[in-house]
Amino acid sequence: SKIESGTVSVDAEEIYFTNLIETIARPFRHEAERRHLPFNVDLDPHLTRSIVTDSKRVQQVLKNLLSNAFKFTEHGGVRLLIANAAGGWNADHPILSKTPTVVAFEVTDTGIGISAEKQKIIFEAFQQADASTSRKYGGTGLGLAISRELATLLGGEIQLRSLPGKGSTFTLYLPLKYAGPPQSAQTVQRASASPADPAAYRLPERPTEQLPDDRDELHPGDMVLLIVEDDPHYGRVLVDLAHDNGFKVLVASTGADAIALANDYHPSAISLDIFLPDMLGWTVLSQFKQNPATRHIPVQILTLEEDRQHGLARGAFSFITKPASRESLRASLSRMKDFAEPRRRRLLVVEDNAAERFSITELLGHEDIDIIGAESGSQALAILEQQGSDCVVLDLRLPDMSGFEVLEKIRDDRRFADIPVVVFTGRELTPTEESQLHSIARSVVVKGVESPERLLDETALFLHRIVSNLPPQKQRMLERLHGSDEDLIGRTVLLVDDDARNIFALSSVLERRGMRVLTATTGNEAISILQSKPEVSIALMDIMMPEMDGYQTMQEIRKNDKLRRLPIIALTAKAMKSDREKCVAAGASDYLAKPVNTEQLLAALR
Repeated sequence: SKIESGTVSVDAEEIYFTNLIETIARPFRHEAERRHLPFNVDLDPHLTRSIVTDSKRVQQVLKNLLSNAFKFTEHGGVRLLIANAAGGWNADHPILSKTPTVVAFEVTDTGIGISAEKQKIIFEAFQQADASTSRKYGGTGLGLAISRELATLLGGEIQLRSLPGKGSTFTLYLPLKYAGPPQSAQTVQRASASPADPAAYRLPERPTEQLPDDRDELHPGDMVLLIVEDDPHYGRVLVDLAHDNGFKVLVASTGADAIALANDYHPSAISLDIFLPDMLGWTVLSQFKQNPATRHIPVQILTLEEDRQHGLARGAFSFITKPASRESLRASLSRMKDFAEPRRRRLLVVEDNAAERFSITELLGHEDIDIIGAESGSQALAILEQQGSDCVVLDLRLPDMSGFEVLEKIRDDRRFADIPVVVFTGRELTPTEESQLHSIARSVVVKGVESPERLLDETALFLHRIVSNLPPQKQRMLERLHGSDEDLIGRTVLLVDDDARNIFALSSVLERRGMRVLTATTGNEAISILQSKPEVSIALMDIMMPEMDGYQTMQEIRKNDKLRRLPIIALTAKAMKSDREKCVAAGASDYLAKPVNTEQLLAALR
């Protein structure tokens, strides 16, 4: 996963060892008790009372080492020892070899151990002793690689001693007083995420060429296209075609720049590539659609054919398959420009109950849209034939044909296939109906909506309505839907993750919102809790877990009819398209890439 990054700075301060121990050990004591593993924390009585270093960075390294120790230990125990060290580090270390006092933070476990030949590679990103380790115990991800880099940044190093079948000892050596990293230290990158998130760090990306744009020549009334593209070739083609179509252009080569430019300039339309240097385009699209100030802007995504439905369902206006010809790009830009021109949108409401139809009209109506009513499926199709529509609200129960038949006819007519359809139903769908909807949804955007607020929200998204132009009452409805924690208070969430750091970080976020958090560190434990705790409202599912991974766990959960509709949000460090599809196929209701952005998580929960 590519994520926004910057340079990590060291904030050195005096830290009392007793405070450091309490902060580090607290998240792991519960894990030790739950698994009946001894967890000992020992402090050398000959140590001074404090160390001068960066508290956050030390905590990150030690929490990662302890997390791995617990992960790979089934019997025996885990120990953290902090003591003065007379040696053990590389003799030629430029700082440790010259500093008067070195402190050793020693994490020892009685786990599976690591063979001598494998000890050389486990500090590389995404490496483990062997593939079966990943299957059984879950992934170590970037944790050890980043721990090594952070140790270097703090003027120290990490050493490893291990015997297969006996256990391992990772020792972090640090100077008692931080004096700066060696000049040869690699630059470590960070993201705007919690320092406890190892996936929030990465090596610097290759520099991208910044194309010139028109940001210094924009005037009120200009049609402005924001082009988000890191490929200079595609970028130049899009800039030229946009100018030919009468657009002025803004160009961003990263997701972070795109979000900033959209907030600052409010362009008329956006062309968005999915694979960007710092984050996935899906994350950028999500940010655009969650922000009331940019939600209405039509977004064209450049991606693969298989991603079409994924993008349209999340509010994208259209999609272009890469590699794209100049002709297809020109046509798509022309269509987007026509759509971006100010005009009243047309909404078709297909509902045979006159009172319901009136209520929907009252809920959604305003001067920016025209609402047309249809009492039957045949009348709805005739209206589409004669007048077209920008969006359709469809009830599944109609007098002449089912809503499913209407959907199939819309899907099969190329003129209508891109029209978003919002299914508004208050009843629970049968497994057969739900399966039928999903099969149709490959070509037609279908949303099952069960509340007036959600109906307003979904139709506003697909009609690209400007939220600030809606009546105050409707704006407040959308604000409550997107920003309120009321629906979270008192709800029970199951957090399934084998990493104690993630459990601690996410539990803190959720508990502050009034949620009751249950935790499981294995798939089998998660299934057991769900079967015995019917009050669980939603599950957050890590993918890389011991024994049974997240995919298998979700598949087993969905076999239980009582849990078939339980919302499950999959969490994974892998953000490739195939991984997202695999999550959904396994039964995930939604997908978030690690490191988890708190606001995106809360938005998904709401």
